[in-house]
Amino acid sequence: MSKYIATRATRGANALVTEAEIMLNKALKEKGADTPVAFPNTAYYLPTILGMTGKAVEKLGDLQPVLKYARDLLHPIPAFSKWTPYLGETLDSGMATLLAAEAIEAIRFVYGLQPEPMPGFKLAGGTSFTSPDANNKEGEGGTDGHLNGPIDDIQLRSWGIQLVDGRMPGFAAIVGCAKSNEVAVKIVRELQRRNILTFLSGNVNGRSIIHQLIEEGVELGYDTYTVPFGTDTISAIYALGFATRSALTFGGLKPGQSREILLYNKDRVFAFVLALGEVDDLKYAAAAGAINFGFPVIADTVIPEILPTGVTTYEHVVSMPFNQIEGKDDLERAERLVQKCIEVRGVKVKVSHVDVPVPYGSAFEGEVVRKADLRVEFGGKYSRAFEYLYMTPLDEVTDGKIEVIGPDFSNVPPQGHMDLGIVIKVAGRQMQQDFEPVLERQVHYFVNGASGIQHVGQRDIAWIRISNAAADKGFTLEHFGKILHARFHEDFGAIVDKVEVTIITDPALHAEWLEKARAAYDFRNKRLADLTDDKVEEFYSCTLCQSFAPNHVCVVSPERLGLCGAYNWLDCKASYNINPTGPNQPIKLGKLLDPKKGYWQGTNDYAKIGSHGVVQEVSMYSIMENPMTACGCFECIVMLIPEANGVMVVSREDTSMTPAGMTFSTLAGIAGGGLQTPGVMGVGKYYLISPKFISADGGFKRVVWMSSVLKETMKEEFQKVCEREGDPDLLDKIADERSVTTVEELLAWLEAHNHPAMAMEPMF
Repeated sequence: MSKYIATRATRGANALVTEAEIMLNKALKEKGADTPVAFPNTAYYLPTILGMTGKAVEKLGDLQPVLKYARDLLHPIPAFSKWTPYLGETLDSGMATLLAAEAIEAIRFVYGLQPEPMPGFKLAGGTSFTSPDANNKEGEGGTDGHLNGPIDDIQLRSWGIQLVDGRMPGFAAIVGCAKSNEVAVKIVRELQRRNILTFLSGNVNGRSIIHQLIEEGVELGYDTYTVPFGTDTISAIYALGFATRSALTFGGLKPGQSREILLYNKDRVFAFVLALGEVDDLKYAAAAGAINFGFPVIADTVIPEILPTGVTTYEHVVSMPFNQIEGKDDLERAERLVQKCIEVRGVKVKVSHVDVPVPYGSAFEGEVVRKADLRVEFGGKYSRAFEYLYMTPLDEVTDGKIEVIGPDFSNVPPQGHMDLGIVIKVAGRQMQQDFEPVLERQVHYFVNGASGIQHVGQRDIAWIRISNAAADKGFTLEHFGKILHARFHEDFGAIVDKVEVTIITDPALHAEWLEKARAAYDFRNKRLADLTDDKVEEFYSCTLCQSFAPNHVCVVSPERLGLCGAYNWLDCKASYNINPTGPNQPIKLGKLLDPKKGYWQGTNDYAKIGSHGVVQEVSMYSIMENPMTACGCFECIVMLIPEANGVMVVSREDTSMTPAGMTFSTLAGIAGGGLQTPGVMGVGKYYLISPKFISADGGFKRVVWMSSVLKETMKEEFQKVCEREGDPDLLDKIADERSVTTVEELLAWLEAHNHPAMAMEPMF
């Protein structure tokens, strides 16, 4: 290996560790050693430091031993001319760089660095976007642009299911600036098309790919898989922090298990670094840090390569000079560059081919079409949109037929609205009526994959928006049909042989089919209500999350959906029919061992096998005895409050303090990682309204505290549960963060409101 890389990385690491030491000494003098230090909304303190050293940094003084450790990792700067056959010193320099970078970012938070917002720009999802610090000189080690900052734990877990089910195959950390704005956009679009999460940071002579994308009007943020950390190289540390937290959250690994965390990332987190433009000492050092995690580095400039495998799965460092890439133009070269990155990391990519005039992929599912960008909308406040899928015999369906009945939106004024019906007729030899609602729910995801299209809701409360940009590119009503035809065949080809789509805007026909659809919805509701645990002979396993949480087992029954909230019993049944060797396998219940707590011989046998012997028994209906494990993708956490003789329910959207003295992020470290912890359980939010919700422990009457976001968004459902439990006023007796944040306050509230849990038998 050329000493050039070792020299540059070591030099960059030495400089950054020195900078961190100077910053810390200054902060200690001005702020004091006891000044609190934290990244907002994360349970893992400073995650890379926590994972690699086991040190939980809570105050400025805690950074002193961390930086001493980083200093001890450094080696003398070698001469350029020497050669070495191993990476050891370079990897040490890289790890020292990561520790120093995270320390610097933490100190920045202590000083409250808040640059001014970039005029007229917001991140996707409404997050404010901030610009580089005007007082910092561009070109001298980068800028102080502090944009998104660390990914919060709520977002980490919301991405969890996409990471484990393959919709999001990995992530790219892009550092620097592309050759041109057009190339920058092409690179990001190619990554989005493959559903690869993209983190942006760094600059070249003060100019960043972030600036390039903003100038071209590319929407950035969580919702579009394209997250700008900052315009300085140091902010790339958040990508490695994200990787560390993935191991801690989903892998069940503990702080300080550095080797295991690094190997977990090499084997399970498919990430790579794409360095655009000139690579300076700091970028070499940061790249060395990424290689520790098994993440290769690909550069679009001439740099020395490290081609032998070892720490990474394939090559460590690959040089692919942009002007030497084969291609007819820069856009084709950009596409080939992305393909090379995927090849080097071994990312398994599934690209949907959908014949529409706009980019298509899961990365666009969260796009928001705002009023100013709106061409036309269907549903919502001013019109009615519905979706209805039903099965018929094979000879009654013409596969690929797409018919639009009624006027299109060409005569609708800009920002106007109209009624819309999407009727999907499917047929297949393996198709079952039970699968109709499963397939119908996919319309939301399939339609949302088109760039410039926003889809919210389902059934007869669907709300669809088409942006001006999509309309200008030629997107029409017919393209809804093309999307659905292609995706149903691609994703459900094992059970669907034919797909026919009718788009209805004709008023009379719209009213007729809306009535038919509502009758079908009502029939399904009653049928699902009758589908209970005691009326089936098998539950289903779900091992999707084992790619990240190897010992976690999820058992899905008619009355208990998956903890992620994305898979119910019918979903799993359909999945098994689609892929008989896939992640959802039938569990024959066998002998009923305990009807109250929910033990069957079959579920216990599966728990042992599925968890590789870690879990011996699982109770379907108890939180106190052998509760089900969780990976980290759960929508809510249910936790015992012993003093209140009940449980609290914390939503992942809730960042406030709970009576347990912990936020959701901290609680998640207890509930996740495949751990079986009596009194703590991750669940899907709709399990809360099931008659089997902790029924062995007293059921819904045990809920003494609940995040207000749940109480408000599920008020109607909870009210029906309260009436079922014989206490119509129960919801008003349940405290939330607006009134109660401590155990003492909770007990006073429960007594004042005569909550039934206070009179129930002890939970343990």
